[in-house]
Amino acid sequence: MTFGGYYYAVGPLVALLVVGVLALLLRWTFSRGRSLVERRPSRGDSSEYGLLEVVSAPSTFVEAEVQRRTLLDAGIRATLAPTTDGPRVMVFPEQAGLARQVLDGRGRRP
Repeated sequence: MTFGGYYYAVGPLVALLVVGVLALLLRWTFSRGRSLVERRPSRGDSSEYGLLEVVSAPSTFVEAEVQRRTLLDAGIRATLAPTTDGPRVMVFPEQAGLARQVLDGRGRRP
């Protein structure tokens, strides 16, 4: 392949093009602003969480996290949901009764 008398300029032009593309990619990757992945959790009503059922309505997020960890330690899958009414600890319906017992201190723990 010949480029006339300009074959010596092809290498530096390709290198400059690659550096330019990398600069654009890095600028897009490390830019501050709207992320394509991370979003702030939206607050909704406790009925907007599908199959999950509220088992506790603590007054603070710290108390809610302690309750969630207690349920996880007891082998119950639990989540902490920021609702419009405040933090809610939620579990699947088949584990709701056991979760309430564990939070009341009557349930079995491993």
